[in-house]
Amino acid sequence: MAIVLAAGKGERMRPLTLTRPKVLLEVGGKPLLSYTLEALRAAGVGNAILVVNYMEEVIKSWLGDGGRFGLEVRYVRQAETRGTADAIACATELAEGEESVLVVYGDLFITPEALGAVLAEHSKHKPLATIAAARVKEPGQFGMVVAEGGWLRELVEKPVTWEGPPLANAGIYVLTPEALEAMKAVHPSERGELEATDALKALAREGDTVRVAELKAEDWLDVGRPWDLLEANERALRRLKPAILGRVETGASLNGPVVVAEGARVRSGAYVEGPAFIGPGADVGPNCYIRPCTSLGARVRIGNACEIKNSIVMEGTHIGHLSYVGDSIIGAYCNLGAGTITANLRFDKANVRVTVKGVEVDTGRRKLGVIMGDFVQTGIGALFMPGVRVWPCCWIGANVVVERDITEEGRFVRLKQELAVGEVPKAEEKSG
Repeated sequence: MAIVLAAGKGERMRPLTLTRPKVLLEVGGKPLLSYTLEALRAAGVGNAILVVNYMEEVIKSWLGDGGRFGLEVRYVRQAETRGTADAIACATELAEGEESVLVVYGDLFITPEALGAVLAEHSKHKPLATIAAARVKEPGQFGMVVAEGGWLRELVEKPVTWEGPPLANAGIYVLTPEALEAMKAVHPSERGELEATDALKALAREGDTVRVAELKAEDWLDVGRPWDLLEANERALRRLKPAILGRVETGASLNGPVVVAEGARVRSGAYVEGPAFIGPGADVGPNCYIRPCTSLGARVRIGNACEIKNSIVMEGTHIGHLSYVGDSIIGAYCNLGAGTITANLRFDKANVRVTVKGVEVDTGRRKLGVIMGDFVQTGIGALFMPGVRVWPCCWIGANVVVERDITEEGRFVRLKQELAVGEVPKAEEKSG
């Protein structure tokens, strides 16, 4: 049996999670949750409990009873999102009688091999609990694991400095009934949350009781921030098998692994470099360039002479002719006017920085475009500077340069219409 934690609001993923649950954000043409459920089934798990809260009805409507994944799925509502220990404790009643339970955070991109490694380590050593760990480049963004001889000794949450092996808590556990009970006994942390890691630390103080299973880097990714979606999308696309189920016109060119889903159309003159995914009912071209690691959702329209590179374009969005979208995430049902451009590289070639929950964060990426919510419309010639975020339902007027985040839904941003002699055009904002 597995418990999947899917209750959080995904605030760090805004604006994308303002209109959908985080676990249903798509990469490689499928929601993140799909990959978790497929990995569970491949690892031999037949039953899953989803802990839900935020937009729970959307998750239930999409997943149902889990039958199409070969799983029996039940749901538990976490009344308040008070932390991971509380989320796990909510599901313990349905897990009674199980010898052990696999727990997976819902915001991961994982492979079946990752779950297999954790289950194998637990089966071999038979500890009270097993925690997965993965090597990371930014220890300050994770809970870090201190292990000795494969046994957990300490967990340090987001350290300012870190000198040990860069092993982070990977958000995958195997818990025995005793470990599940420990989840109910934790006290609020400094952040005011009931943390699963506090329960695991308490168990580890008893000696060799919590085993650490190290995962391969390619089998695990924490999808905590919008730009992580781009890496998850790349990984998903590189695992896709090419398939042409839609219509590819004479004169179109497909190179490398490309999926053209049922009902999709690739018009003459389009040049598509894989890995790439063109979703059901999508319409691409003519004479456009789809570059590697691009996912186009259902019914997306890419017009004449457009270039889309290493981006996720969600369902129903139209991108007008002569537009460029690079290293970007475009929400659903947007309409980008002709000549819309997303800048994705700073003049100084430094990493792009993005504001997350009020704090400016180094993304670690030299190239990152716009992160755009659903139902945004742009006029002709609109331009977005690297790393800006735009909230849903905003209107961006013709020739506007968006240099900072627009973090209010329904804003109308346009150029000032009256200029004094020699005055440089500037944008003004109005609420919609």
